[in-house]
Amino acid sequence: MDALEALRTRLLAEIARADSPAALEQVRVAALGRKGEITGLMKDLGGLDAEARKTAGQALNRLKDEIAAALDAAQTHLAEAELERRLASERLDVTLPVAHETAGRIHPISQTIDELTAIFGAMGFSVEEGPHIEDDFYNFEALNIPADHPARQEHDTFYLADKPDGTRKVLRTHTSPVQIRTMLRDKDKLAEGHPIRIICPGRTFRFDHDATHSPMFHQVEGLVIDETTHMGHLKGCLTEFLRAFFDIDDLPLRFRPSYFPFVEPGAEVDIGCKRSGGELKLGNYGDWLEILGCGMVHPKVLANCGIDPTRYQGFAFGMGIERIAMLKYGIPDLRTFYESDLRWLRHYGFLPLERPSLTGGLSR
Repeated sequence: MDALEALRTRLLAEIARADSPAALEQVRVAALGRKGEITGLMKDLGGLDAEARKTAGQALNRLKDEIAAALDAAQTHLAEAELERRLASERLDVTLPVAHETAGRIHPISQTIDELTAIFGAMGFSVEEGPHIEDDFYNFEALNIPADHPARQEHDTFYLADKPDGTRKVLRTHTSPVQIRTMLRDKDKLAEGHPIRIICPGRTFRFDHDATHSPMFHQVEGLVIDETTHMGHLKGCLTEFLRAFFDIDDLPLRFRPSYFPFVEPGAEVDIGCKRSGGELKLGNYGDWLEILGCGMVHPKVLANCGIDPTRYQGFAFGMGIERIAMLKYGIPDLRTFYESDLRWLRHYGFLPLERPSLTGGLSR
């Protein structure tokens, strides 16, 4: 028993002197490892008589448990001390900008969609999405687009193979089908006093390909339906949006009458600009640039969606996302959006921490 007490005192002293996890591990192996001192004494118990084996075994178990507990406590202490040392020596300034050489970039289309969402979200709009492959009803018929309209011809639209009933699926030519789907889904909520107020950003598809057109491009459309919304609300909404998006407080807008099958009345919206020396600059300079189409939702469209046009009304608008991105960020050719050129993306792209949001606002 005197020998066990001496072993206990020595092992506890060695544990206390261990100044690193490696040193502590050496003490553990020397004491409790397969060839450790306490392990060896446990093996020697078989040579003792029953009474002595019982007494020595209890003492060894107490010693083993005490040394194991002391090792655990020392290990915890060393880990805490190491953490404190690292916290004191390794400092990170979270206010420093991201290293431009190594950071990835947000594509201008994704950035522009985030900006749209932030602005319209602050106005109370929610975001809705829909399928890229649509039925004729959602893409054309429900929108009051007649059968002989040029948009329904094969030289303008991508059709899929005929179905057994003779109808064909279509790659949506605009995001307006999302408006139809939303009105069909939420028409009963209107009667409960919940207006429809949505934007629909997404991909669309048409037969076009040049410096300003692409077979696949992005649109954002907006829709508001309630009992009181009128043309004045539409003008105010678009004025606030365009001035916020282009960051020009006095950006002039002009609404010109125009025809679209799904709105009545309809209008084209122009914004003020200056064209000189091959350069386009937005602002109050006396010239005009067409930017989007809009109008009050046609009563037939409301009726097609099961909404009473004698009680409810609203407005809709739509614009090309690439187009407004090109105007805001000075991108001269639409085709470069889809060429996957990393040099182009590093030049026109945005750092991850510059993404706009409802809480953070727009990046400037």
